Amino acid sequence: MWSFTFISAALLLSKVSFAGAALVPRAAGDVCDGQVTLSEAFIGADKNVHVRYATCPKYGSKVKTLEARQAPIDVCGNSCGGPNPNDCAVIADALLYDSQNIGPLFTVGTGTNNTVVMQYATCLTFFVNQDTVPIEYCRNDWSSLVTFIAPNCQATQNAHGGLCLASNEQWFAQVNHS
Repeated sequence: MWSFTFISAALLLSKVSFAGAALVPRAAGDVCDGQVTLSEAFIGADKNVHVRYATCPKYGSKVKTLEARQAPIDVCGNSCGGPNPNDCAVIADALLYDSQNIGPLFTVGTGTNNTVVMQYATCLTFFVNQDTVPIEYCRNDWSSLVTFIAPNCQATQNAHGGLCLASNEQWFAQVNHS
């Protein structure tokens, strides 16, 4: 039984920050504006899943000042949808492969090392530690989340990606279109 709350998130624009700042496009594969990649590698049997340990710096008051002066951006009619579940299956398989070949657990740090990002084709998933201490999570569990969220959080379900938030809000994992 999963001990977390599953939330189907209507991620209207996967290229726009979820941090509440102005609508600013991000670089492909980034999960926040100003993302800083601390280290990266490729995983899986075919080494085709891009993994990054990243940090998402907090915004200062300067951004809020600029945001107040910006005109709204019309996003009516923009299309959106979830990732291709087959692309997400590649990430899920890579997580299982690493679980068997590296170990079942991975550690997610705090502060400037609190985000793990994985991307393959249209599928982007990331895991964020929101706690003040490092946490360990199971690769098998993340694989299961990706496998469940990808096909169940599509436009046909009135969703555009999905988010799994731990019941104690210590961490969350998200899957959406890259």
